[in-house]
Amino acid sequence: METERRQARTREGIVLKDKMLKSRIVGVTRIYREPRFQKVVKRRVKYSVHDEKNESHAGDRVRIIEVRPLSRTKRWRLVEILEKAKS
Repeated sequence: METERRQARTREGIVLKDKMLKSRIVGVTRIYREPRFQKVVKRRVKYSVHDEKNESHAGDRVRIIEVRPLSRTKRWRLVEILEKAKS
């Protein structure tokens, strides 16, 4: 009996901090309509992300993917840089 692996979760966000070696803090913003009062709400979640090549910098828009735990806080890995920061 073959078991199918579920698709890994991916997110897109902005690199907030890039001061650590091989680690980044990425903010993922989601906008949704609150069900009871129908108000539009903006929420941001910060993820610790592994960046093996140290290629992303603050302000870059990136895609991240969920992986096995790499450290106490890191459970995400950088897949690609979608847009470089305008500096």
